[in-house]
Amino acid sequence: MAASLLDVAAELGSEEEDEDFDDETGQVRNKANGTNGAIDDSSEEEEDDDDEEAARKIREGFIEDSDEEEDEETVRERRRARRKRRREREAEEEALDEEDLDLIGVGPRPAEPKFKRLKRRHQDDEGPAEPRGVHDIFSDEDEAVDGQERRPGRSRFDADDLDLGDFIEDDEFPDEEGDRLREEAEVARPTAKGFAGVNGLSAQGLDEASIEDMRAAFGDGTEYDWALELQEAMDEEQQDPDKPLELKDVFEPSQLAEKMLTDEDNEIRNTDVPERFQLARKPFQQPELSEEEALARAKEEAIWISNMILPKKRFDREMVEPFQKSVAKVLEFMNVEDYEVPFIFQHRKDYLIHAVRVPTDPDSNNPNAPETTLTAQKLLNQGDLWEIFELDLKFRALVEKREALSRAHESLKSLHGIQDDIFEDMLPSAVTMEELQDIQDYLHFQYASELKEVNHAEAEQSGAQKRTSALKTVFEKIRSSKVYQFVRAFGIAADDFAQNALQTSKRRYTEDASERPDDMADSLVEAPDYSTGAQVARAGKAMFVEELTMSPRMRKLMRQTYYTQGLFDCFRTDKGLRRIDEDHPYYEFKYLRGQDFSAMARRPELYLKMLKAEEEGLIEIKIRLDRFELFKERLFKEIESDNYSEVADAWNALRREVLETALTKLEKIMVKGVKENLKAECENQLARSCREEYSRKLDQAPYRPKGEVLGTQPRVLALSNGNGNAGRDAICWAWVDDDSKVKDHGKFVDLRLGNAEKYLPDGRDVQAFKDLLSRRKPDVIAVSGFSVETRKLYQDLRDIIDKYDLRGPSYDDDDGNETTDKMDVQLVNDEVARLYHTSDRAAADYPKLAPLVRYCAALAKYVQDPMKEYAALGRDIISITFDPNQHLIPQEKLLKYLETAMVDYVNLVGVEVNEAVADPYVANLLPYVCGLGPRKANQLLKVVNLNGSYVNTREELLGNGSENENMMMAVTAKVWTNCASFLYITYDSTEEHADYLDNTRVHPEDYDLGRKMAADALDFDEEDVKAEVDEYGPAAVVRKLVKDDEQEKVNDLILEQYAEQLESSFNQRKRATLETIRAELQQPYEELRRPFGFLLTDEIFTMLTGETKDSLCENMIVPVNIRRIFQDHMEVRLDSGIEGGVSSAEYPEGVGEEFGGKDPRQVFTQGQTTQAKLLYLNRKALTAQLSLRDDALRRPYVKDIDRIPGEWDGVQEEQDKRTAQKEIESSRGRQHRVVKHPLFRNFNTRQAEEFLGSGVRGDVVIRPSSRGLDHLAVTWKVADNVYQHIDVLELDKENEFSVGRTLKIGGKYSYSDLDDLIANHVRAMAKKVDEMMGDERYQDGSKTQTDQWLETYTEANPKRSMYAFCINPKFPGHFFLCFKAGRDAPLASWPVKIIPNAFELRGNPYPDMRNLKNGFKVLIMNQNMGRR
Repeated sequence: MAASLLDVAAELGSEEEDEDFDDETGQVRNKANGTNGAIDDSSEEEEDDDDEEAARKIREGFIEDSDEEEDEETVRERRRARRKRRREREAEEEALDEEDLDLIGVGPRPAEPKFKRLKRRHQDDEGPAEPRGVHDIFSDEDEAVDGQERRPGRSRFDADDLDLGDFIEDDEFPDEEGDRLREEAEVARPTAKGFAGVNGLSAQGLDEASIEDMRAAFGDGTEYDWALELQEAMDEEQQDPDKPLELKDVFEPSQLAEKMLTDEDNEIRNTDVPERFQLARKPFQQPELSEEEALARAKEEAIWISNMILPKKRFDREMVEPFQKSVAKVLEFMNVEDYEVPFIFQHRKDYLIHAVRVPTDPDSNNPNAPETTLTAQKLLNQGDLWEIFELDLKFRALVEKREALSRAHESLKSLHGIQDDIFEDMLPSAVTMEELQDIQDYLHFQYASELKEVNHAEAEQSGAQKRTSALKTVFEKIRSSKVYQFVRAFGIAADDFAQNALQTSKRRYTEDASERPDDMADSLVEAPDYSTGAQVARAGKAMFVEELTMSPRMRKLMRQTYYTQGLFDCFRTDKGLRRIDEDHPYYEFKYLRGQDFSAMARRPELYLKMLKAEEEGLIEIKIRLDRFELFKERLFKEIESDNYSEVADAWNALRREVLETALTKLEKIMVKGVKENLKAECENQLARSCREEYSRKLDQAPYRPKGEVLGTQPRVLALSNGNGNAGRDAICWAWVDDDSKVKDHGKFVDLRLGNAEKYLPDGRDVQAFKDLLSRRKPDVIAVSGFSVETRKLYQDLRDIIDKYDLRGPSYDDDDGNETTDKMDVQLVNDEVARLYHTSDRAAADYPKLAPLVRYCAALAKYVQDPMKEYAALGRDIISITFDPNQHLIPQEKLLKYLETAMVDYVNLVGVEVNEAVADPYVANLLPYVCGLGPRKANQLLKVVNLNGSYVNTREELLGNGSENENMMMAVTAKVWTNCASFLYITYDSTEEHADYLDNTRVHPEDYDLGRKMAADALDFDEEDVKAEVDEYGPAAVVRKLVKDDEQEKVNDLILEQYAEQLESSFNQRKRATLETIRAELQQPYEELRRPFGFLLTDEIFTMLTGETKDSLCENMIVPVNIRRIFQDHMEVRLDSGIEGGVSSAEYPEGVGEEFGGKDPRQVFTQGQTTQAKLLYLNRKALTAQLSLRDDALRRPYVKDIDRIPGEWDGVQEEQDKRTAQKEIESSRGRQHRVVKHPLFRNFNTRQAEEFLGSGVRGDVVIRPSSRGLDHLAVTWKVADNVYQHIDVLELDKENEFSVGRTLKIGGKYSYSDLDDLIANHVRAMAKKVDEMMGDERYQDGSKTQTDQWLETYTEANPKRSMYAFCINPKFPGHFFLCFKAGRDAPLASWPVKIIPNAFELRGNPYPDMRNLKNGFKVLIMNQNMGRR
């Protein structure tokens, strides 16, 4: 059977096996050993041996049953024998062969035989390669092989024997696929297994020295034996027929990773630690510490984290110690107990609050008043807990790095006797990664050679590859030479100087040498490296500079100084000068100066935009020290000596010089680190603001139907008119019941009310809409869409409801009377629905519904529960805008912060575990439950389904508390502790084993407290409780409290006494927990989110228009499209869809008959786009008032920014403006023009190309022309660094400054206005460029590279011909069509020109690429026909 599964014909062996292949018949000859096509494979031979041995044992009676397992020792012996036989077979391959010896130049190379053996293909032999005809470029058939009849026309390229009968065909070229398949069918000669060694090289003529050099360079061939043996063992394991089949044997690793089915994923599932903890702590090792070390480490971490958070809290001094204790307790919960943030916040809340009793003033009117009162102050909120979690990870990294440095120092001490006081002093006080990096740099600078020896020794000890010792660094050479005496002569060590500057200890004084620096340098000359005094002095200064630069204390001083006195300045580059105009988003910091760290921290998005602009080469951010000269002078005093002599002055001058150089080097190091640290902090701040906004969106309960409690899911009718295009977009609707299922859907066409006065009837669908409301009785109508037309639909629906008094479902008011209200219509946030309705998930959920109906379904579900809709998005959540600048944050960091918000609110609301099992929509929430994650959530669902698809009690998740003995564990113990209270089970009083507390936020660890409170509320004594429990089980007392509807009695309990008793007797702080239990006994899992949030005016404005307060506001100049023109006013529409009006008073000068001007219909035309100034914007009604007056348009919009004096370089700004204006006016004698068009710029050619440089293909700039006022120039981007400049002739001009009514290009194309020209000329050509560059025959490289590709292709395929397209950068808008008719034919090319809506080849236009390529074939055919 195994043999039948082996495709013997597809396997090729060695050259000897090739000899058994008959070249003429194509059949396999019988081998001498009698096998026919059998493969001489070592594994088969071993299996045969094993089979014979097994048969012999059976015959001898050693094996009685074939199913009995073999002894482990027998298996090992068999494997050893198998490896021995393999080594014997491969022994002859281990020595270097002739080609290897020739490669390294060893030994005489024998003469090559006259004829070399050619490896035959296991296919029919082909004839000699012949160049094919030009027509073969387009052939879709593979060439015939030798021995078969060739088709006519398949010969060398010759015009006399061309057969072009079926020349024109679809441009499909399967020849590459055929070549690929043929290549895959070939099998190369198997390479020899193992590595050749260098043993035996002496026989090849090498002496011992040469062989030793080779060993030093390449090793002796045994370095990787361990890897080969490991690979051999793995191969044997994989070939083991008894090995069970695993997923990784079937699926690709990427597929397993996508489905979270790798071994690592399985380990995460099975490990009893919350999944988020495992993923976050994955990079760190779990240290093995004694109890005392663990306590010391925990105390250190608590203080470290407290110091990080305390500055933001601004607590009083007496709150510092309680705060540190609270942080320490949280860390204990996280690191020792493995409790996640939601668990700590919900069930250990008492440790996040500082409660003290404060004496009260005596009250004469109330002598029984308590003498003290309890005051509580919250120390940590939920956001702080997530920050502590992040800081804990940073502390782990800090400690690991610190311990690594400590181990390196211990190695130096043990191997070389080195004990560095600076290291031992600085390491314990290092509290940041930067300070540890400083110490590491210092250690590697000071002991480079010694550390290399330590690493070498460790490598030898671990058996790793030996490394040759590297050469000494220049500073090590100086340190070991006489030159270092010159360094000592500076009179003060770098660390001593840094301590003086930091003022952390007693001052160290600088001592002067006895001779001048130049004289001392001359006396320390040491050939050959330092043969002159100048070289000695230069090396000594460089060494001292490096010691100052590498000093950890010196770096600490500089870092502190930069953080306290650093100022940020922005300087525009030459590129930024031209690119950043007043409308550019980067203009707000183009000339920004003198910003300190606090200013940057207050506006994190500003600093991140500055970094983005610097990355784009538009600005340069420089950090300088405020009053830097004073700082330098203070340092000079610390390093100079106090002596007065010529020698002292010379040395002081040298010290100043060295310090200047060191400060310059330190500045570069500090600036880089400071910028990176501030970037990370600003990203964190911006991510936190996104998290807060996301939390605000999640903090919405479902829309509350009238008369229902908060949290009840409503029945929703959702409607949308999409883009609202009249006559094209219908009004789609979907009705979603309270079980979140789409029960009905449809569409309307006309819902406008009629006008009785004008005898206009209602729209044809008004009655159908009324019938729908009457039939379905929705609780709310949700409306949304993609344009401002949605506002009209919203108003139409409200008008219908008001006119016909349509009412919602009835409900009981506060007095118990049945009543109804008018149907509620709401505009609903559609950010989730927009992402959903065209997604694959929507198509899978509703395959038969139109996209707009899916959009309505998503709107309705959002109204029912926004949190579930956001959770269903998964990673697509980052597509929603929480902050306009969130694109400046790395996606993974943003996702991490957004996930914490979802985790908070999912655990606040809880998940009904049986609903999650039954409904994938609810199951989307499970990964965010405390303790779970995507892997553990999937495991939970899988196990619950295996256990019967229903959970009766929380204990069943552990596999306990059920009569089913075979019940599997869905979650492990620690994970269950984390998630138990957030997975609830709806209480069913008819179920015998149902526990009311399983339906509450009460954790199972506190069930006894809840039962005790219920018993006290019912006034049960111990005997009553025992009797009830004995008869009905542990949950009996709570069940009775609920059954008798007496939950309110728990309000009479004095919980303070409970709390004090628990703390004194059991050392448990449960005051907040008891309050939670009391609330949950009365209303389990009460909805704690805010009521459903309705959109504000600005939010509706942004949703329907896409504009914000910054992008569209009064006094802006905007393009408008003229809809209708009247004598007294004009109706226009903005790009955003906002309807606008222009009164006659705002017409341009000379327009308007009431002012004695022209009729506006003679000046403007319907459908024309023109510039207008926005005078008033009604964001609620989505209407605007605008002006076309020339004086208004001449006043540009200037954003009003309130700047602090001195933070803006106005002088530089004015100078740049004057320079730019002069350049524009003087460039090529071009006159300044003002054209009312958003794409017009007063640019020259170079400026236009630079402006379009970062744009996309097809971007356009309209600019003045150097040919005069009756010309315009249009520059558009064809490709990167390729721009076409089009000359436009203006005809029928009103005056010399206006734009002509007719625009002509090349005397061939005419257009009515600039918009017409751009749309039908430039955009049309850009579309053709896109089509060309997207074609399969297009090559991205230059013509030379394309020609080379054709050469390579025809060399590899001698009988085939090929062609390709590439761009012609010298003539923008032109392309090359390069072709080669076979291997021996010359290269050729024809030009292809892009024209509007077509390609032009040799004067012939072609509408698309297919026609162009077929046209090329026709031209080739005609050309060759003409040669006959």
